[in-house]
Amino acid sequence: MVDAVEELEKRRAEANRRADEFRDERDRLNAQAREWAERRMAVIDELRAKSGEAQLHRHERDALNEGVRDEKRARDESNHAFETLSEKVAELKHTRQSRAGGVPLWRLRKELKELEFKHMTSSLTKESEGRLLSEIQRLQREIRVQEEAFHQDPEVDQAMREAENARVAAEEHHRLVGELAERAQREHESMVRLFEEVDRLRREADEAQAKLLEVKAASDEAHRKHIQCIEEVRDLEKMLYAARAKASGLPEVLEPPKEEDLFARFKKGGKISTEDLMALQKSPR
Repeated sequence: MVDAVEELEKRRAEANRRADEFRDERDRLNAQAREWAERRMAVIDELRAKSGEAQLHRHERDALNEGVRDEKRARDESNHAFETLSEKVAELKHTRQSRAGGVPLWRLRKELKELEFKHMTSSLTKESEGRLLSEIQRLQREIRVQEEAFHQDPEVDQAMREAENARVAAEEHHRLVGELAERAQREHESMVRLFEEVDRLRREADEAQAKLLEVKAASDEAHRKHIQCIEEVRDLEKMLYAARAKASGLPEVLEPPKEEDLFARFKKGGKISTEDLMALQKSPR
């Protein structure tokens, strides 16, 4: 009978040892699970921040693109106004020149352009070049005289000013189109970079979640085995109590008084589970 008691005590000690190992393993895995959960939450927080920043760049890009469309419409309107006013100016000049006689301004400009081209591209003698330059200067003087005369005419002057204003406005709208388009492109590139970062963070969060589930499953398995060992210890304690009672000649009972057994284990420095501690708290003693 003594051998049976010793064998049961060895088995109980072994079961307690395994229970402690599984408990330690469970606690270690739970700590890992907390770390993975914290890491996942940190990644999600960063993901949300970058996603919000990307959305701001998207809104700014869209607003700039709308500005580009508005400036293009304004540029087209100014170009159309410039063309219309230029035709009006040409018609007024033609009318005034027809009344005054003389060579039309457009023809003077054409002749001047041809002579300037000839001067730049032809090989001339000094004498021929002198005559050519004199003719160029004459045409330039006539053009200035006619332009000044046109500015003295209120109707022509007003039409010329309106045409010039339309041209300047068209150029300004064109400049703004380029500027806004460039800014929109920068916003778009920033948005794309951030969304790429968001995708990377989303994959990282998914990996952390998968790892968290993996560690949690291992922790649950360790906890299950810990409980299984605790139950094995309880069964062995029942058997050990009965064996001791039989060896002492006491009446055999099915189960030892739980609180007495737990108090005895506690006094001897033995390990007890959380469930055992709860049982002690509920004990009327």
